[in-house]
Amino acid sequence: MALHELQKNANVEIVALLTTVTKDYDRISMHGVRMALLERQSESIGLPLEKVFISKESSNDDYEAAMKATLEKHKAAGVSAVAFGDIFLEDLRKYREDKLAQVGMTGLFPIWKRATSELAQTFIESGFKAIVTCADSQAGAGEFAGRYFDKQLLSDLPPNVDPCFENGECHSFVYDGPIFRRPIAFSVGETVLRDERFYYCDLIPD
Repeated sequence: MALHELQKNANVEIVALLTTVTKDYDRISMHGVRMALLERQSESIGLPLEKVFISKESSNDDYEAAMKATLEKHKAAGVSAVAFGDIFLEDLRKYREDKLAQVGMTGLFPIWKRATSELAQTFIESGFKAIVTCADSQAGAGEFAGRYFDKQLLSDLPPNVDPCFENGECHSFVYDGPIFRRPIAFSVGETVLRDERFYYCDLIPD
């Protein structure tokens, strides 16, 4: 949704998508989505993909160093800002802006302060399609791993779970919508429990 909104802004030129990948697993960090699906996603969207690789043992310092090196490379190439899909977490926004300031860049937040119940409905009604790939059982969301992000899911969410999962209750994979040239084809694999907390639903590229 953040990218969709940003593409409507004639004053912004989007040069790449930026994603953190855990190299030990070849999967998007936290989301658990295979890198092959990530690459097909960026290809369908029509934007280059910049992958920031970290290891499964990476500390926050390691993550920040890898991200800083990547941002400095883009800064040297003329990029002045990085956009995020954050909605209401003030401390997270401040963290991002502080880190960007260290390399002379600014942050863009296209869906900041949108009501998450409205935003979730708009996501669905706009034709976007997603599936939950990681669900935090400690947040009361474990049962939603492998569920499609649709109006039935929204009606099934307990009151403590944000409709856009803004507190990290779940992570998802968007596989179709108005920013895609074609849907991303996949099959739903098994769901496993990691660290006695996170349920991961494996998506297998077709």
